[in-house]
Amino acid sequence: MSVAAYRQSVMDTASPRQLERKVFQQVTMDLETATRSNDALARIRAIDRNRRLWMTLVADVADPGNLLPDPLKAGLISLGLWVDRYSGQALSTDRPLGPLVDVNRTVMQGLAAAPAS
Repeated sequence: MSVAAYRQSVMDTASPRQLERKVFQQVTMDLETATRSNDALARIRAIDRNRRLWMTLVADVADPGNLLPDPLKAGLISLGLWVDRYSGQALSTDRPLGPLVDVNRTVMQGLAAAPAS
């Protein structure tokens, strides 16, 4: 089976929550790897990728058609704005990436939980 066919199979069987969690896992792993490696370029790329993930999430949550409850939307938007600010600071200084990792892990835990019915 080719890699493309495997990826399509995963896309066909995974729920949106599972896919979102997978993306958060990958981005978080990049942040952790960049922290351990002390590679400046890897750090910049990881911060940028995380920032883009969060800005995409904020745009999705802010869309009028998004059906999440308003308090959850507000919380996610607030977190996204914090991630954006902190990321800017982390790019211009040597701020640790641990807080970004912690926020992502919290979101992954929420995505792993069974949705409320």
